[in-house]
Amino acid sequence: MSGALIQGSPGARIKQPSQLCRQPAVVLSGPVNLDSLRAFVAVAEEGQFRYAADRLRLSQQAVSKRIAALESSLGVTLFDRVPTGATLTPQGRRFLPHAHAVLIAARHAVESVQREARPLRVDILGSRLLPGVLMLDFHQTHPEIALKTLVLRGLGAAVPALLSGEIDATFAYHPEPLPPGLESMVAYLEPHEIIVGAEHPLANRTSVPVDELRRYTFWVPGIIEGSEWGAFYQELSAEFGLTIDSTGPSFGFEELVGTVAESRSLITFWGERTREAGPWPPGLRRLRVVDPTPVYPWSLIWHSSNRHPDLNTLVEHVKKPPQPTDDLWLPRRLRTIGFRGD
Repeated sequence: MSGALIQGSPGARIKQPSQLCRQPAVVLSGPVNLDSLRAFVAVAEEGQFRYAADRLRLSQQAVSKRIAALESSLGVTLFDRVPTGATLTPQGRRFLPHAHAVLIAARHAVESVQREARPLRVDILGSRLLPGVLMLDFHQTHPEIALKTLVLRGLGAAVPALLSGEIDATFAYHPEPLPPGLESMVAYLEPHEIIVGAEHPLANRTSVPVDELRRYTFWVPGIIEGSEWGAFYQELSAEFGLTIDSTGPSFGFEELVGTVAESRSLITFWGERTREAGPWPPGLRRLRVVDPTPVYPWSLIWHSSNRHPDLNTLVEHVKKPPQPTDDLWLPRRLRTIGFRGD
């Protein structure tokens, strides 16, 4: 994260008293404490005081008071109150990365003197998805590392958790550039397969060209608007002219595969390394998609200032040489930036 908040790093020159006296003083009209910074960050990320209050488990009035006290202390307005909630002013946008940095530094300061090192906290999005498989392999390779896996609500929840230091890393596809301070690298290009029932016209095939899939409607229920996987499917369907139906709630993998297995027409996508739950429904078929094969680009994402002693071990474990992409389809952004992320 840009901007140094603490001076006195090794090798820094010590200023003489006469030099220090000439530095401009920073005058605050009240205290800037961690609680007020947490309130500010929560409102900035949630966009509404009531959502920030829910996140902090406070009343909306308490959050408003903390923001008002912070604005008074700084002598600036941090938010514009609008009908839809609260938006950052230019001063608020400049202040946000530094507020994040202070909260992270405070968390690291506390953890540095705790008697026992805390576990490495990693968001895996879902235990049956590829990140869960990768972290199981990491745990088996490094059983000496204390590990805690979490299941958040996607990148929208993981990014604030990374910025605040609540988690150390997450696995996700990020279709847009990440906020300042976050680093990423592509961890795995997961081929997309399809699954169909025994009575489906494609049931006797082992593979199918992606162009041939235009004649079918894919059922992918529960796509969250604005989610990273929603962006992936939107770009995939636009490029190949596929029809994707996301109507209806998602009741989990068992319900999805069970419904597809009994249908003569339904078809859905399936990650190559998604773990199957329980007995595979009779008659269900998995087919490779070729010419090209669509892949979901999972990235490992972490904060550049995170000093957890085991984070680098995870990064090195996940790191692998770039895969050939001649027969793979990648989202447009990944084609332009390569495999090292932002």
